[in-house]
Amino acid sequence: MISVDDTVKFHFDVDGENFSSAGEASIIMKKSLRQLGFPQNVIRRVTIAMYEGEINMVIHANGGQADVEISPDEIKIVLEDSGPGIADVDLAMQEGYSTAKDNIRALGFGAGMGLPNMKKYTDSMEIETEIGVGTKITMTVKT
Repeated sequence: MISVDDTVKFHFDVDGENFSSAGEASIIMKKSLRQLGFPQNVIRRVTIAMYEGEINMVIHANGGQADVEISPDEIKIVLEDSGPGIADVDLAMQEGYSTAKDNIRALGFGAGMGLPNMKKYTDSMEIETEIGVGTKITMTVKT
């Protein structure tokens, strides 16, 4: 486990053109958190929240960036994109609601569980979004 004085930071660019690379950041975080000695339940929660965020950035925003800051007390995940923004956050938070196009759904994505799962597996989640500008989601998982 990292010591009280340590903070470990990661930065990832999420490729919006490539579904096969979506999830790479969450895989790297899973391995890194395991190496740092975090409990399996914390690793699972971070990995699920990050994966859902990565997929959302690929589906809806043509990619973006993911920054993770790991400290002994919490793991902070910041996902940021320059996509279209979320028109109705309350609606987007409802399980099953999705604006994914049919071709995305045909690939098995866009089931409308991304944002609800991100909220479910984190201790806090804040969404800042502006139509035509992009979205920033900040999540924390307490360790």
